[in-house]
Amino acid sequence: MSHDMQRRFATRLIAVALMLSASGVAPVLAQDTPTDFTAIIQQKLPAVVAITTREVVQDQTTAGDFTSPFDGQGFGPVQPQVREALGSGFVISADGYIVTNNHVVADATEIHVVFSDKETAPAQLVGRDPATDIAVLKVDPRPNMTTTKWGDSDAMQPGAWTIAIGSPFGLGGTVTVGVLSARSRDIQAGPYDDFLQTDASINRGNSGGPLFNARGEVIGVNTAIVSPSGGSIGIGFAVPSRTAQSIADQLIRTGRIERGFIGVRLQDITPSLAEALGMKDDKGALVASVEPGSPAEKAGLKPGDVITRFNGKGIEGVHDLTLATASQKPGSKATLTRSNGGKDQEIALVIGERKDAEVKTGAVPDKKSAAEGLGLSLSPIPDQARQQLGIKSGTTGVFVVEVVPDGLAARSGLQPGDVIISANNRRVTEPSDIVEEWANSRRQSKPILFRLERQGQSVFVAVAGK
Repeated sequence: MSHDMQRRFATRLIAVALMLSASGVAPVLAQDTPTDFTAIIQQKLPAVVAITTREVVQDQTTAGDFTSPFDGQGFGPVQPQVREALGSGFVISADGYIVTNNHVVADATEIHVVFSDKETAPAQLVGRDPATDIAVLKVDPRPNMTTTKWGDSDAMQPGAWTIAIGSPFGLGGTVTVGVLSARSRDIQAGPYDDFLQTDASINRGNSGGPLFNARGEVIGVNTAIVSPSGGSIGIGFAVPSRTAQSIADQLIRTGRIERGFIGVRLQDITPSLAEALGMKDDKGALVASVEPGSPAEKAGLKPGDVITRFNGKGIEGVHDLTLATASQKPGSKATLTRSNGGKDQEIALVIGERKDAEVKTGAVPDKKSAAEGLGLSLSPIPDQARQQLGIKSGTTGVFVVEVVPDGLAARSGLQPGDVIISANNRRVTEPSDIVEEWANSRRQSKPILFRLERQGQSVFVAVAGK
């Protein structure tokens, strides 16, 4: 092409760009679209690790301990078994901290990480958070350890490039590329679902690996897929960096998670409820009850109030308020807008701290609100219940306080007063154990299997997610 032709072509290109700009259409220039992601992969691949775990499964039942619902015979002693699992993770600091998924390392007796150069190192569990499925490991620092950098998941918009690196099916250093498909997905895996959705291929073993943006920043932790076959169909989910970074920082700093708590039971607003309440639409979270002595009671919230804004941000429904409250630091001040009888009022309150014993899996009056979990209210076994229901003194498990009518658990036959001994053949002692196993079952698209003690008898119950 001659110099004159090049000049005419450039002039025409500028004219086209100006026309597009004038029409409100932003021109997409060649330099906006990368030719490939080679440079990013070369920089970040050494920071991504494969994670191998070993768990000794100890069946504590003995002959006569309980009766099989299938053949009526007692089970005899079973030899301990070793269960191995694979996952992914990524290094976030030069002193050896690694982020992964909780379900990758939960109950593991041994954890090792495999670096991109095939070197293996033992890892120590720093802390884990079943509710968001985030865990932090620690390895001894290596010379010139490559690290990742957190990005801004809130800045990501559907259509933006996403890059996943991990160890699917044990194949370390695997790269897949796609786009961000959606934000703020609630897949009913836990109370704080707020996933990024991507069509970058994510498969078994990718769990815990990083999801990068086109600048090589971590904007998510790959966590779950939707698949009828167990393989990728282009629907993958990642915990956003906004959540993952906050959880990881807390686990590194204190080894535990602090979540905000205001002390209300909520339900979503149906069109008929909105009409009865004199509301213009069905946006907001309806206060069904207020816990005595809670921050909400002290601030003057009452049943029948509708919370429409929290710290200046609109509340569409119960899930929005749950996320907003949990993200607040206990002891901090917050403002919310309540509506009652068509009148709006802004009130201030001091955020409390949610305790482990307060973890509930959907125990609310409204069926739609209960959809995020099993439809149960759970607690450790109260001493009073042991006496009244004749629960053996040596029995350990989780006590069923309430069952939401027509919820998943109710339809499967669970009853108030049941004691859940195990979930998916794992002994449970805290409500959070149930939440964790329920999330695992939902990710695998299979029912959760409970072993219950009911009136002195052992019973198996399976609860499906549909």
